[in-house]
Amino acid sequence: MSHKKFLSLKEIGERLGIVNPASKGYRLPEPDALIGRTRGWLPETIDAWNASRPGRGVGGGRPRKHQVDE
Repeated sequence: MSHKKFLSLKEIGERLGIVNPASKGYRLPEPDALIGRTRGWLPETIDAWNASRPGRGVGGGRPRKHQVDE
């Protein structure tokens, strides 16, 4: 019998280099497992979610005060 390894919030943070992703406002995908009130994610779920997130500054942010001429 093979067991699947699920990641906790702490392990997700370690994987992504983020301290406490839940409190930082990251919208994590739906958990792959729920045991009582404890959520768990498969590593491939988190990797796919992270790969699909926009990069820093994509789609918004504060507009520049002055347009830069090239």
